[in-house]
Amino acid sequence: MIEIGDIEAAAARIGDRVRRTPVMALDQLKDPPQVEAAVTLKLECLQVTGSFKARGAMNRLLGVAGGPPAGGIVTASGGNHGLAVSRTAFAVGVPATVFVPSGVSPAKVEKMRRWDADVRVVGDVWDESNKAALAFEKETGAVYFHPFADPLVVAGQGTLGLEILDQLPDIDAILIAIGGGGLIAGMSTAIRARRPDMRIIGIEPVGSPTLKACVDAGEVVTLPAVTTRVPTMACARTDPRIYEIVRDKVDEFVLVSDEAMQDAARWLWFEQGIAADLSGAASLAALRQGIPSLAGARHVCALVCGAGPEGTG
Repeated sequence: MIEIGDIEAAAARIGDRVRRTPVMALDQLKDPPQVEAAVTLKLECLQVTGSFKARGAMNRLLGVAGGPPAGGIVTASGGNHGLAVSRTAFAVGVPATVFVPSGVSPAKVEKMRRWDADVRVVGDVWDESNKAALAFEKETGAVYFHPFADPLVVAGQGTLGLEILDQLPDIDAILIAIGGGGLIAGMSTAIRARRPDMRIIGIEPVGSPTLKACVDAGEVVTLPAVTTRVPTMACARTDPRIYEIVRDKVDEFVLVSDEAMQDAARWLWFEQGIAADLSGAASLAALRQGIPSLAGARHVCALVCGAGPEGTG
């Protein structure tokens, strides 16, 4: 699907259109997680629009010849990708239509509309919203931006891996939240090319173990039900190309409950003053419940991939 050269090209392409987000030591804590390693947070929640999705959406736009699509952009999103597409479309002066499921954060819908996007609520999970987005593409001629099954989007997300390795060259493990799998596919491609010895751990909701189910089955499978209430991590089926990357490059999957992510988001807000959405707090939820395979690790990066008011609740 992609190689390290695609990610390096994406980094050069989008470098002046996105932020280089900061890292911060996880310290000075009242209630520290039970982990021996030093932990550093990568605050991608401070990215443009509040998540890593800005990287993939911008690379998707700039990576295609012909300029901005006159018919506009359409996508389906649990929230963060929709925000990124809305901002990207606004930046180049074309309309954006975003289909979202019913559980999407109202605050994120409001932000999309402030970027002048036409936001339409269809279905209860992303897969249902996505069917509506694909139908809209056929009806109108708008250009469809898939949130994870697109090489340019995945390469854009992979730039986050390169950035982390530049900022934290001594880490030996990284925790990455998974929705459809585009983020961990891009990041793991970058990391394996530069640091093949690093431990890569994917974090999924108990109610949507999309990639773990595929790896366990040895093939792409559709989940019989998606029960997580975290729309940014709810996906019944991944793309075969994403599965192949993750199967070959990710070491382990850890499942966390919605309640654990909610608690972690509140913990992050209390301990560090960081307002993360539930997907953004997923890596901390996993760290707080314990990951036995981190025994012996010296320095762990926990990715805070998305911002949201949930952290202040």
